[in-house]
Amino acid sequence: MQKNFKNMIDNNIAIKVDNVSKKFCKRLRYSIAYGLTDISKKILGISIESQKLRKNEFWALDDISFELKKGETLGIIGPNGAGKTTLLKLLSGIIMPDKGKIEVNGRVGALIELGAGFHPLLTGRENIYINGAILGMSKKEIDKKFDSIVDFADIGDFLDMPVKSYSSGMFVRLGFAVAIHSEPDILLIDEVLAVGDMNFRRKCYQRMLDLKKEKKTIVFVSHNLLLIKKLCQKSMLLDQGKMVFYDNTVLTVNNYISLQENRFSKEPLNGYRWGTGEAKIEYVKLSNIDNIVTDTFYNGENICITLGYNASKKIENPIFWICITDDEDNKISGTTTMQENVIIPYIMGKGEIKCIFKNISLCPGIYYIIAGIYGEDGEEPYDRFGRIAKFRIIEKTNQPLNPNFTGIFRPEVKWLTQDK
Repeated sequence: MQKNFKNMIDNNIAIKVDNVSKKFCKRLRYSIAYGLTDISKKILGISIESQKLRKNEFWALDDISFELKKGETLGIIGPNGAGKTTLLKLLSGIIMPDKGKIEVNGRVGALIELGAGFHPLLTGRENIYINGAILGMSKKEIDKKFDSIVDFADIGDFLDMPVKSYSSGMFVRLGFAVAIHSEPDILLIDEVLAVGDMNFRRKCYQRMLDLKKEKKTIVFVSHNLLLIKKLCQKSMLLDQGKMVFYDNTVLTVNNYISLQENRFSKEPLNGYRWGTGEAKIEYVKLSNIDNIVTDTFYNGENICITLGYNASKKIENPIFWICITDDEDNKISGTTTMQENVIIPYIMGKGEIKCIFKNISLCPGIYYIIAGIYGEDGEEPYDRFGRIAKFRIIEKTNQPLNPNFTGIFRPEVKWLTQDK
């Protein structure tokens, strides 16, 4: 990464990315071979054709260009594997581009990979100094801010324990605390904040809002579109390594939602499941109030979810569970037969059970179904099937919803006005 501030077109530019591309290799064996070949060529002074793809290589980022002014906040959104984290790594200098040039004007604080810059055998105290030095802080500066870093990280008695014993949440707390206390001109934050607990996430978000008010430059990667809209003035949509949209955040988020909806019918569910297997969910069917099988519903409509199951033995007092989640697997609404006082004496062989979610009150978007069969103790599942089905909610009218004013739920409301 080149940090040539004199060549900056405008000193008010914090980040300038010019036709940047980065490639990776799908196979470790080829990756090692290519790496050794490239090193040998450099030693011998032979030029490397970095602009061409070799066998099993692919462009993780392809021809990305943008400028970010000092004090601006940029959100980066897109599907998994779009190249979001790769772009942050390029901006931070962790990896180098194969094509193009990156210029960064100012001290960078980055929280990209869990535990990056930490030595697992050293204590939290020792790693504060190491990580702080990596971020450009002097020992005197770290000494002055040490108590504040420890207080923000809230790792308590673990401060003098090796960080290899830390939980993922403790890693993030300590890493974020050091990063923000380095007083960066540019803060790069990846989705790793999602592993922190609720109180810490709230504290982090507030600190990011404070940095925004202080006119610090922030680049933020997240799947949380509501948070992106709250924090970021402009956003970039990446898909399959390409920048497909770059504008104000509301327009970018709308384009992302459209992209998701266009892929709705083609995208595989990638369901996950576990359990003892003595009873299994064999299929799920979604239908509307007219008993028409569909995956598209209006807000306020009934959704009938039919589960087909097969029990290999007689299972007494089973509990069936259905839950609706969003794209990040956050549970939105769920129910069980036990919760609704529905007693099922036993199941054996094949059968069906139906559950109707009445007057579903969700904002337009894509949602997923998790389903499960449990024993009467509700502990270990016979079968728990995540993302077994998906559906989308659309509006009955053509009146668009402003994303700034909506969330997840879309209840039936009534406005009352009174003239004075």
